[in-house]
Amino acid sequence: MKITVINGQNHHGSTWNIGNQLITKLGDDHQVTEFFLSRDMPHTCVGCFNCFTKGEEFCPHHELMKPIIEAIDSADLIVLTSPVYVMHVSGAMKNVLDHLGWRWMVHRPNKAAFRKQAVVIATSAGAPTKKTLDGMADSLNFWGVGKIYRIGFAVNELDWDKVKPGIKQRIDRRTTQLATSILRNHGKVRNTLFQKGMFTFMRFIIKKGWNPKDREYWQEQGWLGSAR
Repeated sequence: MKITVINGQNHHGSTWNIGNQLITKLGDDHQVTEFFLSRDMPHTCVGCFNCFTKGEEFCPHHELMKPIIEAIDSADLIVLTSPVYVMHVSGAMKNVLDHLGWRWMVHRPNKAAFRKQAVVIATSAGAPTKKTLDGMADSLNFWGVGKIYRIGFAVNELDWDKVKPGIKQRIDRRTTQLATSILRNHGKVRNTLFQKGMFTFMRFIIKKGWNPKDREYWQEQGWLGSAR
């Protein structure tokens, strides 16, 4: 299994430790590619629309985004992690997701995503993690990723080593459960009803007339004809 991990922070805190624990439980016979933000993608999306109208290769930050895109495309499992920053994802994670807006179902999704699995992981010092998890899961869902799991914990500490044993035990149970599910579902993923509906809706819209770059892409995939 190929695994791509994108961390919405540079340090090895609670969020990273949970992700690392999950990956360790998946076994040793996997290829793992890991990114840390903002170290591996420091530039902010400038809203130039080049990725939408010309192609992602015209993004002014394409050389930095290219290895991230290639790792996502080749992965069987995508892991996105972010601590709760002011009730949402970190700015660094949001920035990378912004750079991948062209990959949404309404533009140019990669058909390989339809059979992928993904995990979103968030921790906080006490605040709810739902909005942070939603912020990452929304992009995965609209990329077309077929199976998305969530891990969210208020660890009530800033230092992973100080997290209470009871919370770590709950985290351990959750990562064990998810590792089992991921391995069981590997190669068996199917799209959700929402994704099928969105694909069908966008096919209708794009056939009627849409951004020329997107229409050209859908035509190349055969999706405006009989291919699905």
